[in-house]
Amino acid sequence: MDRQQALAALTGRTTWDLLIIGGGATGLGCALDAASRGYRTALIEQSDFAKGTSSRSTKLIHGGLRYLEQGNWRLVRDALRERRRLLINAPHLVRPRTFLIPCRSLWERAYYGTGVLAYDGLARDRAAGGTRVLGRDATLQRVPSLRARDLRGSVVYHDAQFDDARLAVRLAAAAWEQRAAVVNYVRAERLLIEGGTVRGAVARDVETDREWTIRAKAVVNASGIFADRVRSLESPSAPGRLAYSQGTHIVLDAAFLPGESAVLIPRTRDGRVLFVIPWLGSVLVGTTDEPTDRPELEPRPASAEIDFLLDHMRLYFQEVPDRSAIRSAFAGIRPLFRSASGLATSRLARDHHIEVSSGGLVTIIGGKWTTYRQMAEETIDRAARVGDLPPIPCRTRAMPIPDRDRSVVDSRITEGGAWARPIHDRLACTRADVAWAARCEMARTVEDILSRRTRSLILDARAAMEAAPEVAAVLADELGRDASWRDAQLDAFRELAAGYLVD
Repeated sequence: MDRQQALAALTGRTTWDLLIIGGGATGLGCALDAASRGYRTALIEQSDFAKGTSSRSTKLIHGGLRYLEQGNWRLVRDALRERRRLLINAPHLVRPRTFLIPCRSLWERAYYGTGVLAYDGLARDRAAGGTRVLGRDATLQRVPSLRARDLRGSVVYHDAQFDDARLAVRLAAAAWEQRAAVVNYVRAERLLIEGGTVRGAVARDVETDREWTIRAKAVVNASGIFADRVRSLESPSAPGRLAYSQGTHIVLDAAFLPGESAVLIPRTRDGRVLFVIPWLGSVLVGTTDEPTDRPELEPRPASAEIDFLLDHMRLYFQEVPDRSAIRSAFAGIRPLFRSASGLATSRLARDHHIEVSSGGLVTIIGGKWTTYRQMAEETIDRAARVGDLPPIPCRTRAMPIPDRDRSVVDSRITEGGAWARPIHDRLACTRADVAWAARCEMARTVEDILSRRTRSLILDARAAMEAAPEVAAVLADELGRDASWRDAQLDAFRELAAGYLVD
């Protein structure tokens, strides 16, 4: 992907078939779906790809056991079908993971065992494995850090796990390969409305402050937590469709959860489940569900949410580290479709909702990472009708999502030596990773590199801060920036990363 090429395409074409606003999971899925059908497709994202909610998930591709308990069989069935497709289409990014539900009574073993069997039945395959009920000793052998007191066994089942930001970037690259013009750091300032119909948007390049008009036969609002803001560009008095819920995660050392099994804590005070998951050489714990009243690109975890996670872990694990052992803490805001008032955010459905305004703006709201492809298919079906485009069937159901190909990068990156060594002894990020991300993945900032092209910031915030000067130096060289730009980047990243540290 080349940002200058994308900008040239956006400013050079007279009219696009589809303009997609939003570069998270849903928007990128829409861009890939539309471009693969042959529609002339453009996508703009106000920040970096997956900067918001889409890089702040619990890293699971799953049907959602708690949605099954809530009676939302359709959502679970659809998500399990999409889980199967992702395991096939992106095996380098989405992998099976074994989960264990600790049980404190024989009744719990029977209850959760029955639920998981129903879950497997809805999946209609064995793509991620089968279900087993274990006794106390077998459970402790599998997860020795669990508390033995009151433990009566466990239920073992299988789901899938992924790196959310990496999948988002690969979706962007796949859409690019299908000739979509996808570009980050371009903001939709106004909608272009002619004769009462939405015909495009006035966009602004955040880096240069340049504005121009992008014309399109149909516009898709896939801006996640900012969907209501984009809707208001057409109709300032439009009622809000979203409820916001903040979820916090903490990251611990891998030694806390030895072995390969993740643990699902089946019920928390707010009616959620809690996951404790091995992930990229660390342990991820989350998530909370706290209502919040406004969308933010960079929400900060509240101290009470971190305490909530640690308190619930103490109910199930022998030794829970204190706050000083937390390597990083991060938060994300879920955009939930507000179909019913008065419900706690933990009870609001994770279903998606598509609506078309009187002026033809197609808005996709809600949903979850696992079902992004299905959401995109339904959204593009609707947008094609709005734009009076020729009906072309979806082509992404069996479309492989390509891995990155470093053969296009020059020899100094592939020769080894200093370019192949990690920049920091606690991080996997190398100078080659930085150069690749700048040249081929549209990384524009130190944060882009350390937060999303690599996951350094959310794995170890302090190590990421220590690695930032070398990352800034390599990135400045790749982008042709001067020392003042590099210093400004370092200041901005250090301020950001401080919010991931836990006192």
